[in-house]
Amino acid sequence: MTQDLIVYVIYIAYAVGMLMGFGTVLTWVERKQAAVMSDRIGANRAYIRLPYTQVKLVWLGLFHGIADGIKMLVKEDFKPRTHDWYAYAVAPWVVFAPVLLVFGVIPFGGMLDPGKLFPGLADWYGGRTYPMQIARLDAGLLMVFAFSGMTIIGTMLAGWASANKFSLLGGLRAGSQMISYELVMGLTVLGLILVFGTVDLGSMVKQQSGLVWGFLPAWGVVYQPFAAVLFMTAAIAENKRIPFDLPEAESELIAGFYTEYSAMKMGLFMFAEFIEIAIIGALFTTLFLGGYNLPYMNDSGFALPGGGTLALSHGAVVVTQLVVFLLKVLVVCSFQILVRWTLPRFRYDQVLSFAWKFMLPLALANLTVTVLLVWLHQKGLGS
Repeated sequence: MTQDLIVYVIYIAYAVGMLMGFGTVLTWVERKQAAVMSDRIGANRAYIRLPYTQVKLVWLGLFHGIADGIKMLVKEDFKPRTHDWYAYAVAPWVVFAPVLLVFGVIPFGGMLDPGKLFPGLADWYGGRTYPMQIARLDAGLLMVFAFSGMTIIGTMLAGWASANKFSLLGGLRAGSQMISYELVMGLTVLGLILVFGTVDLGSMVKQQSGLVWGFLPAWGVVYQPFAAVLFMTAAIAENKRIPFDLPEAESELIAGFYTEYSAMKMGLFMFAEFIEIAIIGALFTTLFLGGYNLPYMNDSGFALPGGGTLALSHGAVVVTQLVVFLLKVLVVCSFQILVRWTLPRFRYDQVLSFAWKFMLPLALANLTVTVLLVWLHQKGLGS
């Protein structure tokens, strides 16, 4: 149907624009947040001059990301002489594309009714409603791990295809590290699957819209606080960020698996890293922070304690849900950058030992306790 096509094209454009925007803005956030933490000024040089005037729009260095993008685009694309040309060219896209695809199954808002949002289109849409999610799949969470697992192939392919020993070592490090922490992430999420009884991300978010014990939001972090810590730690390691940036350790491997990449190919690797920060933020928000939900909020407004209500128009609800989701994602992204500029780097043997000897047992213990609690709860309800 034409109506459906229009809605989903808008969803896709929104998702791509949001992720690209986050990827650009987070390069600035990282510079400014690091500067604030170390008592420096930070990015403040790039500007846009208004035509025919001497007015320079600096905006706290916000244009540095744009300047970096232009620099990447116009740089010469150097290639090693002995590289595998096909694998070398494909590897950045194998890393970049799946990062974008992950967002396709993440709900970024509640239910959209175009007829209520634009009354003039009510007859054309005929009362159709659409969940604000590009692909509503019953196995949405499984698709997240399927797409994220593809990036492992890209990093290893980049290291091997470059015909460089530092790149090869970086690719091997990336593969073993990402596989290790992917397992930990999967085990932590199993606890949430047991609690909510589904792998549908949209259903998980809906179940986080109520309250626990009458005053706590029914978010995943309330049900699984320990799993939330494990998930965030494993996700940062999966993204190869400090203190887990051993696959691209400058002091040891020059730049790791993308040592031989320049110009926009290197830009794709770096941009994918910043977009993945946003994806981790969106996933953590969806799984543990209630997604687009606010306490006491529903599709018609707010149902306040004591029986009071605050009615909102459909447009106000849609905008509120979008803004709430983006603000939660931004907070989680800022936390990841805070960790990056706070903790020192591990040794590589410590990275793998931390995954297999520390985090994996903790994830298994958390899963075991969750299974017991869910079983006792169901037994109590059954009796």
